[in-house]
Amino acid sequence: MNKPLRRVSVFCLILVAALMLRANWVQVVKADDYANNSHNKRAIYEKYSHPRGDFLVENKPITSSVKTDDKQYEFLRKYEFGPMYAPVTGYISPFVGSNLLENLDDDILSGKDSRLFVRKVLDTVTNKGTRGGNVALTINAKAQEAAYNGLKDKTGAAVALDPDTGKVLAMVSTPSYDPNVLAQNDRNAVAEAYDQMTLDTNPKLKKPDTKFDPKMPMDNRALRYTYPPGSTFKLITAAAALSEGKAKPNEAPAVPLKGDTLFYPSSNQGLSEASHQGCIGATLQRALELSCNTVFAQLGTDVGEAKLKEQAEKFGFNNFGKGVNTNPLDIPTRAKPSLFPGSNDGGQLMRASIGQESVAATPIEMAMVAAGIANNGKVMKPYVVDELRAQNLSVLEKTQPQMISEAVSPEVSAQLRDMMQAVVKDGTGKPAAIPGVEVGGKTGTAQQGFNNGKKPYAWFVSYAKGPDGKSVAVAVVVEPDTEIDRSDIAGGQLAGPIAKAIMEAVVKK
Repeated sequence: MNKPLRRVSVFCLILVAALMLRANWVQVVKADDYANNSHNKRAIYEKYSHPRGDFLVENKPITSSVKTDDKQYEFLRKYEFGPMYAPVTGYISPFVGSNLLENLDDDILSGKDSRLFVRKVLDTVTNKGTRGGNVALTINAKAQEAAYNGLKDKTGAAVALDPDTGKVLAMVSTPSYDPNVLAQNDRNAVAEAYDQMTLDTNPKLKKPDTKFDPKMPMDNRALRYTYPPGSTFKLITAAAALSEGKAKPNEAPAVPLKGDTLFYPSSNQGLSEASHQGCIGATLQRALELSCNTVFAQLGTDVGEAKLKEQAEKFGFNNFGKGVNTNPLDIPTRAKPSLFPGSNDGGQLMRASIGQESVAATPIEMAMVAAGIANNGKVMKPYVVDELRAQNLSVLEKTQPQMISEAVSPEVSAQLRDMMQAVVKDGTGKPAAIPGVEVGGKTGTAQQGFNNGKKPYAWFVSYAKGPDGKSVAVAVVVEPDTEIDRSDIAGGQLAGPIAKAIMEAVVKK
């Protein structure tokens, strides 16, 4: 072979080698990137070419796949109870993507999970076609319905937990939305609906459509909104005081009142009990029944900032992945951290001890507080996915209960339960009483705005144990409505009946 031909041959070999290298790079290394690229329409069409797996509640599907005449989107998602379960499942749409569990469990639901490979091959051989796997939820259907019915004409959130395991039995956020409007294959209708439901974050939109509520209905308030917990935080202050030996349930803590006011250090301002004269000289149990601010503000001072913060963290506050809480709270959707910030100012510590100042808590965090008290002091990690199942419903993965911490001793938790029961029997929590059922609770009316200038939030945190030992812990928060008079906003009145209905759904046969 002469020299020119040899050079041409070598050059051609280099080109062939480069082509093979590039082909392998694309098919092996970059395959997943291209397949999952949001601009790859083939991947999107493939996802909608077969039925998607379902979410199951008590082994019954709350979703389905509907066959269409569209060749690009052959099967579309249908949500059987739309707004009721939207804060749990989220949505999936051909045009605006997905969120919450629809996003996090997409591999199982779409059938892409490697654990479904054998079943996928068998279905193909037997001509059954590709099907997605299923996600079994921990939700109690009656509790979810009770929570939704109680809140659907209000703005707020509710969470119910199984104290023994951490299973999420109910999770509702209102106003909610119907994910079916995003699951349709009409691009313009989906875009319009999505814009309307994200109105508050879309400055281009000026006029809300009356079909949709502009109060951020796609936000999960149960996980992602933090509120001042108000007097419900007094459970944590009481836990710290009992654990540190600073108080006993049937003894009156020493509170240095001047008249009916506990003054802040080096200040002419303070907290007053003018409307609760029964708080002066009250025992710790009676102070919780009446929700006495001065008693718990002083207890927070007696315990000290460090110990009070440590107690809050044992219940789940400040879960940034450091200290007591080594992992963020994923259920698997991530919850926003609840906050108990430190302060060197005595007045700030006193206000923080009653759930004000810069204290902020999600509804799921306050449900964890009640659950920990109900579970002999053990705080379990909440979770909403019970099992991942194959197409034939065989179990691929089951979530195991996991303890986060022992927030208080069994003795202290028993004292707290007795005090919470007294709140429901003789105090501000009477609207939550259930005949024949052990119920403990704590109300909260949380101030907001400068100098309490805005209407407060209404809280109710509780637990219930039925005669058969079945238990539930609940947290409900209701945001203030412009039509409700300020004097009518109270945790027991607004949130208490909702919590009662949720508890009844779980513990009453």
